Amino acid sequence: MILGAGSMYLNHRNRTLSPPGSDKIKSGDLTVSVSYSRPSVKGRLIFGSESEGALQPWGKYWRLGANESTEITFSGDVMFNGQAVEAGTYKMYAIPGEDEFEILLNTSLGDWGYEEADHDLDILSTSIPVINGKNTEQHTISLQSPQDGSITIIVAFSDVRLEIYVKAQS
Repeated sequence: MILGAGSMYLNHRNRTLSPPGSDKIKSGDLTVSVSYSRPSVKGRLIFGSESEGALQPWGKYWRLGANESTEITFSGDVMFNGQAVEAGTYKMYAIPGEDEFEILLNTSLGDWGYEEADHDLDILSTSIPVINGKNTEQHTISLQSPQDGSITIIVAFSDVRLEIYVKAQS
């Protein structure tokens, strides 16, 4: 029982340090929602090389947040950065790079903790250019709907900003 209580305390403590985040948007008949956890920079180097001591080194798996894996749901079939994806819920994760991040969707759901994805379950891989932006203290994934009916997924953390474009398949 003590182990269970300790695990419950650590799970609660981790959620406090990296609280849950979510966003949901509807554009036409398409609804997109995302759930993730929101770590903070807290003076640390987030993205960089291992030799620099970066929390998230270039070329290494990142769950796009903390605690549970980041999950995204599409109510209908979409084009995700130009690639076809069927309606459903997917784990969304990244392999960061200096100039671009590889964003992947995977069918494994419900993972907690830092456990690299089973790449055999990946359904999509796409490269997203890094937009150097203002320093974002707390990791944020937001959804926006421009006038053209598409949806933009904006990932912002530290000095990195990514924009991923999603549109309902016609």
